[in-house]
Amino acid sequence: MNAPFLWGVATAGHQVEGNNVNADIWLLEQLPETSFVAPSGDACDSLHRWRDDMAIVASLGLNAYRFSVEWSRIEPVQGQFSAAWLDHYAAMAAACRAQGIAPVVTLSHFTSPRWFAAAGGWNNPAAPGLFARFADRVARHMGDTVGHVVTFNEPNLPLMGRWTPTPIADLARRSLDTMMSAAAQACGSDQFSVWVYSQGEDITHLLDGHRAARAAWKAVAPRTAIGMSLAIPDAQGDARGIAAYRHYAEDPFFAVARDDDFVGVQTYGRLQFDATRVLSPSTMAERTQSGDEFYPAALGNTVSHAHAATDRPVFVTENGIATANDRQRARYISAALASLDAARAKNIPVIGYLHWSLLDNFEWRRGYTQQFGLVAVDRRSFRRTPKPSAHLYADIVRSHR
Repeated sequence: MNAPFLWGVATAGHQVEGNNVNADIWLLEQLPETSFVAPSGDACDSLHRWRDDMAIVASLGLNAYRFSVEWSRIEPVQGQFSAAWLDHYAAMAAACRAQGIAPVVTLSHFTSPRWFAAAGGWNNPAAPGLFARFADRVARHMGDTVGHVVTFNEPNLPLMGRWTPTPIADLARRSLDTMMSAAAQACGSDQFSVWVYSQGEDITHLLDGHRAARAAWKAVAPRTAIGMSLAIPDAQGDARGIAAYRHYAEDPFFAVARDDDFVGVQTYGRLQFDATRVLSPSTMAERTQSGDEFYPAALGNTVSHAHAATDRPVFVTENGIATANDRQRARYISAALASLDAARAKNIPVIGYLHWSLLDNFEWRRGYTQQFGLVAVDRRSFRRTPKPSAHLYADIVRSHR
Protein backbone atom coordinates (compact mmCIF):
# COMPACT_ATOMS: atom_id res chain seq x y z
CA MET A 1 0.00 0.00 0.00
CA ASN A 2 1.37 3.42 -0.96
CA ALA A 3 2.10 5.91 1.80
CA PRO A 4 -0.43 8.76 2.00
CA PHE A 5 0.52 12.08 0.43
CA LEU A 6 1.78 14.46 3.10
CA TRP A 7 -0.16 17.72 3.23
CA GLY A 8 1.19 20.02 5.89
CA VAL A 9 2.95 23.15 7.08
CA ALA A 10 6.47 24.05 8.09
CA THR A 11 8.12 26.00 10.89
CA ALA A 12 11.67 26.48 12.17
CA GLY A 13 12.72 26.53 15.80
CA HIS A 14 14.57 29.83 15.91
CA GLN A 15 11.77 31.56 14.03
CA VAL A 16 8.92 30.44 16.29
CA GLU A 17 10.24 29.14 19.63
CA GLY A 18 11.83 32.26 21.11
CA ASN A 19 14.88 32.93 23.30
CA ASN A 20 17.26 30.60 21.50
CA VAL A 21 20.10 32.28 23.37
CA ASN A 22 22.85 29.72 22.73
CA ALA A 23 22.53 30.00 18.94
CA ASP A 24 24.96 31.87 16.71
CA ILE A 25 22.15 33.84 15.06
CA TRP A 26 20.91 35.07 18.45
CA LEU A 27 24.34 36.62 18.97
CA LEU A 28 24.25 38.28 15.56
CA GLU A 29 20.86 39.80 16.37
CA GLN A 30 22.31 41.52 19.46
CA LEU A 31 25.37 43.13 17.87
CA PRO A 32 25.46 46.96 17.83
CA GLU A 33 25.93 47.05 14.05
CA THR A 34 23.54 44.20 13.26
CA SER A 35 21.55 44.26 10.04
CA PHE A 36 18.63 42.46 11.74
CA VAL A 37 15.80 44.96 11.90
CA ALA A 38 14.70 43.41 15.21
CA PRO A 39 15.87 40.60 17.49
CA SER A 40 13.90 37.36 17.59
CA GLY A 41 13.15 37.69 21.31
CA ASP A 42 10.13 35.59 22.27
CA ALA A 43 9.35 34.88 18.59
CA CYS A 44 5.92 33.17 18.63
CA ASP A 45 6.55 31.55 22.02
CA SER A 46 6.10 28.14 20.42
CA LEU A 47 8.56 26.87 22.96
CA HIS A 48 5.61 26.84 25.34
CA ARG A 49 2.70 26.94 22.89
CA TRP A 50 3.68 24.15 20.50
CA ARG A 51 0.59 22.16 21.49
CA ASP A 52 -1.55 25.09 20.35
CA ASP A 53 0.30 25.11 17.03
CA MET A 54 -0.17 21.39 16.60
CA ALA A 55 -3.87 21.68 17.41
CA ILE A 56 -4.24 24.17 14.56
CA VAL A 57 -2.48 21.76 12.18
CA ALA A 58 -4.91 19.02 13.21
CA SER A 59 -7.95 21.33 12.96
CA LEU A 60 -7.07 22.10 9.35
CA GLY A 61 -7.09 18.41 8.50
CA LEU A 62 -3.38 18.32 7.65
CA ASN A 63 -1.31 15.19 8.16
CA ALA A 64 2.25 16.56 8.33
CA TYR A 65 4.10 19.11 10.45
CA ARG A 66 7.68 20.13 9.89
CA PHE A 67 9.64 21.53 12.82
CA SER A 68 13.33 21.79 13.65
CA VAL A 69 15.25 20.53 16.66
CA GLU A 70 17.58 23.27 17.89
CA TRP A 71 21.13 21.97 18.19
CA SER A 72 22.02 24.95 20.40
CA ARG A 73 19.45 23.82 22.99
CA ILE A 74 20.34 20.13 22.82
CA GLU A 75 24.12 20.66 22.96
CA PRO A 76 24.63 24.15 24.43
CA VAL A 77 28.25 23.36 25.27
CA GLN A 78 30.33 20.99 23.19
CA GLY A 79 29.90 17.46 24.50
CA GLN A 80 27.16 18.38 27.00
CA PHE A 81 23.79 17.08 25.83
CA SER A 82 20.50 18.06 27.44
CA ALA A 83 18.24 15.11 28.16
CA ALA A 84 15.43 17.56 28.95
CA TRP A 85 15.54 19.20 25.52
CA LEU A 86 15.84 15.86 23.78
CA ASP A 87 12.74 14.80 25.69
CA HIS A 88 10.99 18.03 24.66
CA TYR A 89 11.44 17.41 20.94
CA ALA A 90 10.65 13.71 21.32
CA ALA A 91 7.39 14.71 23.00
CA MET A 92 6.56 16.92 20.03
CA ALA A 93 7.11 14.06 17.60
CA ALA A 94 5.05 11.69 19.74
CA ALA A 95 2.21 14.23 20.01
CA CYS A 96 2.18 14.56 16.24
CA ARG A 97 1.82 10.81 15.85
CA ALA A 98 -0.95 10.66 18.43
CA GLN A 99 -2.98 13.09 16.30
CA GLY A 100 -2.33 11.37 12.98
CA ILE A 101 0.25 13.98 11.94
CA ALA A 102 3.57 12.88 10.44
CA PRO A 103 6.48 14.72 12.11
CA VAL A 104 9.05 16.00 9.62
CA VAL A 105 12.17 16.93 11.58
CA THR A 106 14.87 19.36 10.44
CA LEU A 107 18.28 18.98 12.08
CA SER A 108 19.76 22.32 10.96
CA HIS A 109 17.54 25.25 9.96
CA PHE A 110 20.19 27.97 9.54
CA THR A 111 21.29 28.06 13.20
CA SER A 112 24.22 26.43 14.99
CA PRO A 113 25.44 26.47 18.59
CA ARG A 114 27.76 29.36 19.46
CA TRP A 115 30.56 26.97 20.37
CA PHE A 116 30.31 25.36 16.92
CA ALA A 117 30.55 28.75 15.23
CA ALA A 118 33.46 29.81 17.43
CA ALA A 119 35.34 26.65 16.44
CA GLY A 120 35.15 27.60 12.76
CA GLY A 121 31.68 26.47 11.77
CA TRP A 122 31.73 24.39 8.61
CA ASN A 123 35.32 25.41 7.90
CA ASN A 124 36.29 23.13 10.79
CA PRO A 125 37.35 19.66 9.54
CA ALA A 126 35.76 18.20 12.68
CA ALA A 127 32.35 19.67 11.80
CA PRO A 128 30.91 16.63 9.97
CA GLY A 129 31.65 14.36 12.92
CA LEU A 130 30.18 16.83 15.40
CA PHE A 131 27.00 17.11 13.37
CA ALA A 132 26.74 13.33 13.00
CA ARG A 133 27.11 12.92 16.76
CA PHE A 134 24.23 15.36 17.25
CA ALA A 135 22.11 13.46 14.70
CA ASP A 136 22.82 10.20 16.51
CA ARG A 137 21.64 11.64 19.83
CA VAL A 138 18.42 12.94 18.31
CA ALA A 139 17.77 9.67 16.49
CA ARG A 140 18.16 7.69 19.70
CA HIS A 141 15.54 9.86 21.36
CA MET A 142 12.93 10.09 18.61
CA GLY A 143 13.97 8.04 15.60
CA ASP A 144 11.19 5.51 16.10
CA THR A 145 8.50 8.20 15.68
CA VAL A 146 9.99 10.26 12.83
CA GLY A 147 9.30 9.23 9.25
CA HIS A 148 11.18 12.02 7.45
CA VAL A 149 14.33 13.96 8.36
CA VAL A 150 15.75 17.05 6.65
CA THR A 151 19.43 17.41 7.51
CA PHE A 152 19.98 20.97 6.21
CA ASN A 153 17.57 23.70 5.23
CA GLU A 154 18.60 25.48 2.02
CA PRO A 155 22.38 24.99 2.35
CA ASN A 156 22.71 26.34 -1.22
CA LEU A 157 21.03 29.66 -0.40
CA PRO A 158 24.34 31.56 0.10
CA LEU A 159 25.46 30.51 -3.37
CA MET A 160 22.26 31.95 -4.78
CA GLY A 161 23.09 35.14 -2.91
CA ARG A 162 26.47 35.46 -4.57
CA TRP A 163 24.81 35.13 -7.96
CA THR A 164 22.03 37.67 -7.73
CA PRO A 165 21.27 40.93 -5.88
CA THR A 166 17.51 40.35 -6.02
CA PRO A 167 15.35 40.05 -2.86
CA ILE A 168 15.49 36.25 -2.99
CA ALA A 169 19.13 36.51 -1.93
CA ASP A 170 18.69 39.23 0.66
CA LEU A 171 19.17 36.94 3.64
CA ALA A 172 22.59 35.87 2.44
CA ARG A 173 24.03 39.26 1.54
CA ARG A 174 23.09 42.30 3.59
CA SER A 175 25.88 43.85 5.67
CA LEU A 176 27.61 40.51 6.01
CA ASP A 177 31.15 41.90 6.31
CA THR A 178 30.16 44.35 9.04
CA MET A 179 28.33 41.70 11.00
CA MET A 180 31.07 39.14 10.75
CA SER A 181 33.71 41.62 11.85
CA ALA A 182 31.73 42.46 14.99
CA ALA A 183 30.94 38.81 15.61
CA ALA A 184 34.59 37.90 15.34
CA GLN A 185 35.40 40.29 18.17
CA ALA A 186 32.50 39.00 20.25
CA CYS A 187 33.03 35.30 19.75
CA GLY A 188 36.50 34.80 18.34
CA SER A 189 35.35 33.57 14.94
CA ASP A 190 33.90 34.87 11.71
CA GLN A 191 32.18 31.61 10.78
CA PHE A 192 28.51 31.67 11.75
CA SER A 193 26.02 29.02 10.60
CA VAL A 194 25.44 27.71 7.09
CA TRP A 195 24.72 31.23 5.85
CA VAL A 196 28.36 32.25 5.63
CA TYR A 197 30.14 29.35 4.04
CA SER A 198 31.85 29.95 0.72
CA GLN A 199 32.43 27.55 -2.13
CA GLY A 200 35.56 26.00 -0.63
CA GLU A 201 36.25 23.45 2.07
CA ASP A 202 33.23 24.44 4.10
CA ILE A 203 30.81 23.24 1.41
CA THR A 204 32.73 19.97 1.28
CA HIS A 205 32.52 19.66 5.06
CA LEU A 206 28.82 20.51 5.06
CA LEU A 207 28.02 17.89 2.44
CA ASP A 208 30.18 15.41 4.33
CA GLY A 209 28.15 16.37 7.40
CA HIS A 210 24.95 15.56 5.54
CA ARG A 211 26.29 12.12 4.59
CA ALA A 212 27.58 11.47 8.10
CA ALA A 213 24.32 12.55 9.75
CA ARG A 214 22.33 10.43 7.32
CA ALA A 215 24.47 7.40 8.17
CA ALA A 216 24.26 8.08 11.91
CA TRP A 217 20.47 8.37 11.85
CA LYS A 218 20.04 5.33 9.61
CA ALA A 219 22.18 3.26 11.97
CA VAL A 220 19.59 3.91 14.67
CA ALA A 221 16.38 4.17 12.60
CA PRO A 222 17.01 2.70 9.14
CA ARG A 223 13.43 3.17 7.92
CA THR A 224 13.49 6.97 8.23
CA ALA A 225 13.52 8.79 4.88
CA ILE A 226 16.32 11.38 4.83
CA GLY A 227 17.20 14.24 2.48
CA MET A 228 18.19 17.90 2.20
CA SER A 229 15.91 20.83 1.44
CA LEU A 230 17.30 23.00 -1.36
CA ALA A 231 16.37 26.49 -2.50
CA ILE A 232 15.26 25.92 -6.10
CA PRO A 233 13.95 28.89 -8.10
CA ASP A 234 12.34 28.34 -11.49
CA ALA A 235 15.24 29.24 -13.80
CA GLN A 236 14.10 30.69 -17.14
CA GLY A 237 15.74 32.42 -20.08
CA ASP A 238 19.11 31.95 -21.77
CA ALA A 239 20.34 28.35 -21.48
CA ARG A 240 23.94 29.47 -20.92
CA GLY A 241 23.04 31.62 -17.94
CA ILE A 242 20.81 28.92 -16.49
CA ALA A 243 23.52 26.26 -16.87
CA ALA A 244 26.16 28.45 -15.23
CA TYR A 245 23.87 29.25 -12.33
CA ARG A 246 22.88 25.63 -11.76
CA HIS A 247 26.47 24.46 -11.97
CA TYR A 248 27.33 26.87 -9.18
CA ALA A 249 24.28 26.83 -6.91
CA GLU A 250 22.62 23.45 -7.46
CA ASP A 251 24.80 20.74 -9.01
CA PRO A 252 27.04 19.99 -5.96
CA PHE A 253 23.93 19.44 -3.84
CA PHE A 254 22.02 17.44 -6.43
CA ALA A 255 25.03 15.14 -6.78
CA VAL A 256 24.81 14.25 -3.09
CA ALA A 257 21.00 14.12 -3.10
CA ARG A 258 21.06 11.25 -5.60
CA ASP A 259 21.94 8.98 -2.70
CA ASP A 260 19.11 10.30 -0.49
CA ASP A 261 15.57 9.04 -0.02
CA PHE A 262 14.10 12.28 -1.36
CA VAL A 263 15.14 15.73 -2.54
CA GLY A 264 13.54 18.63 -0.71
CA VAL A 265 12.39 21.52 -2.90
CA GLN A 266 11.78 25.04 -1.56
CA THR A 267 10.46 27.41 -4.19
CA TYR A 268 9.44 31.04 -3.85
CA GLY A 269 9.52 32.24 -7.46
CA ARG A 270 11.55 32.37 -10.63
CA LEU A 271 14.87 33.81 -11.81
CA GLN A 272 15.22 35.00 -15.40
CA PHE A 273 18.64 34.91 -17.05
CA ASP A 274 20.47 36.22 -20.04
CA ALA A 275 23.81 34.60 -20.88
CA THR A 276 25.70 36.12 -17.96
CA ARG A 277 23.36 37.53 -15.33
CA VAL A 278 20.01 37.53 -13.60
CA LEU A 279 17.49 39.94 -15.07
CA SER A 280 15.24 42.13 -12.98
CA PRO A 281 11.53 41.30 -13.13
CA SER A 282 9.34 43.44 -15.33
CA THR A 283 8.22 46.68 -13.74
CA MET A 284 4.69 45.50 -14.50
CA ALA A 285 5.10 42.26 -12.55
CA GLU A 286 2.98 41.71 -9.46
CA ARG A 287 5.18 41.69 -6.36
CA THR A 288 4.97 40.12 -2.93
CA GLN A 289 5.69 41.84 0.37
CA SER A 290 9.34 40.78 0.14
CA GLY A 291 9.71 42.37 -3.29
CA ASP A 292 9.79 39.05 -5.13
CA GLU A 293 7.77 38.49 -8.26
CA PHE A 294 4.41 36.83 -7.68
CA TYR A 295 4.87 33.67 -9.74
CA PRO A 296 3.14 30.60 -8.28
CA ALA A 297 3.60 28.53 -11.46
CA ALA A 298 7.26 28.17 -10.52
CA LEU A 299 6.50 25.26 -8.21
CA GLY A 300 5.51 22.68 -10.79
CA ASN A 301 8.57 23.54 -12.88
CA THR A 302 11.04 23.23 -10.00
CA VAL A 303 9.56 19.95 -8.84
CA SER A 304 10.02 18.52 -12.33
CA HIS A 305 13.56 19.91 -12.55
CA ALA A 306 14.66 18.52 -9.19
CA HIS A 307 13.39 15.05 -10.02
CA ALA A 308 15.06 15.10 -13.45
CA ALA A 309 18.37 16.20 -11.89
CA THR A 310 18.39 13.59 -9.11
CA ASP A 311 16.00 10.77 -10.06
CA ARG A 312 14.72 11.05 -6.48
CA PRO A 313 11.18 11.50 -5.18
CA VAL A 314 10.46 15.15 -4.44
CA PHE A 315 9.24 16.57 -1.15
CA VAL A 316 8.06 20.19 -1.29
CA THR A 317 9.32 21.21 2.13
CA GLU A 318 8.54 24.94 1.73
CA ASN A 319 6.44 27.07 -0.61
CA GLY A 320 4.58 30.30 0.00
CA ILE A 321 4.77 34.09 -0.13
CA ALA A 322 5.21 37.03 2.17
CA THR A 323 2.14 39.23 2.03
CA ALA A 324 -0.05 41.31 4.31
CA ASN A 325 -2.88 40.75 1.81
CA ASP A 326 -4.32 37.34 2.58
CA ARG A 327 -6.29 37.33 -0.66
CA GLN A 328 -2.99 37.40 -2.51
CA ARG A 329 -1.82 34.43 -0.44
CA ALA A 330 -5.02 32.55 -1.25
CA ARG A 331 -4.51 33.18 -4.98
CA TYR A 332 -0.94 32.00 -4.65
CA ILE A 333 -1.85 28.76 -2.89
CA SER A 334 -4.50 27.84 -5.45
CA ALA A 335 -2.22 28.50 -8.42
CA ALA A 336 0.88 26.89 -6.90
CA LEU A 337 -1.00 23.72 -6.04
CA ALA A 338 -2.50 23.63 -9.53
CA SER A 339 1.04 23.67 -10.94
CA LEU A 340 2.01 20.90 -8.52
CA ASP A 341 -1.00 18.85 -9.67
CA ALA A 342 0.15 19.29 -13.27
CA ALA A 343 3.61 17.93 -12.40
CA ARG A 344 2.13 14.98 -10.54
CA ALA A 345 -0.11 14.26 -13.52
CA LYS A 346 3.10 13.79 -15.54
CA ASN A 347 4.12 11.04 -13.07
CA ILE A 348 6.66 13.15 -11.21
CA PRO A 349 6.93 11.36 -7.84
CA VAL A 350 6.00 13.87 -5.15
CA ILE A 351 5.62 12.64 -1.58
CA GLY A 352 4.30 15.79 0.05
CA TYR A 353 3.70 19.54 0.17
CA LEU A 354 4.43 21.72 3.21
CA HIS A 355 3.31 25.33 3.13
CA TRP A 356 5.62 27.99 4.55
CA SER A 357 4.66 28.92 7.07
CA LEU A 358 2.15 27.90 9.69
CA LEU A 359 2.69 31.15 11.63
CA ASP A 360 3.61 34.75 10.98
CA ASN A 361 7.05 34.46 12.52
CA PHE A 362 10.55 35.88 12.83
CA GLU A 363 11.88 36.24 9.29
CA TRP A 364 15.59 36.52 10.06
CA ARG A 365 17.10 39.89 9.13
CA ARG A 366 13.65 41.15 8.18
CA GLY A 367 12.42 40.64 11.74
CA TYR A 368 8.63 40.69 11.99
CA THR A 369 8.03 42.94 8.99
CA GLN A 370 6.84 40.19 6.65
CA GLN A 371 3.98 37.74 6.98
CA PHE A 372 4.34 34.26 5.48
CA GLY A 373 1.90 32.56 7.84
CA LEU A 374 -1.45 30.92 7.39
CA VAL A 375 -2.01 31.95 11.01
CA ALA A 376 -1.62 35.46 12.43
CA VAL A 377 0.16 35.80 15.78
CA ASP A 378 -0.51 38.72 18.10
CA ARG A 379 2.90 40.10 19.13
CA ARG A 380 1.73 40.83 22.71
CA SER A 381 -0.62 37.99 23.64
CA PHE A 382 0.70 35.38 21.16
CA ARG A 383 -2.90 34.59 20.29
CA ARG A 384 -3.12 32.54 17.10
CA THR A 385 -5.79 33.40 14.52
CA PRO A 386 -6.08 31.29 11.36
CA LYS A 387 -6.52 33.41 8.23
CA PRO A 388 -8.99 32.71 5.42
CA SER A 389 -6.07 31.34 3.37
CA ALA A 390 -5.59 28.62 6.00
CA HIS A 391 -9.16 27.45 5.49
CA LEU A 392 -8.75 27.64 1.71
CA TYR A 393 -5.68 25.43 1.97
CA ALA A 394 -7.60 23.00 4.18
CA ASP A 395 -10.41 22.87 1.60
CA ILE A 396 -7.96 22.14 -1.21
CA VAL A 397 -6.38 19.34 0.83
CA ARG A 398 -9.80 17.90 1.58
CA SER A 399 -10.69 17.93 -2.10
CA HIS A 400 -7.50 16.09 -3.02
CA ARG A 401 -8.32 13.35 -0.55
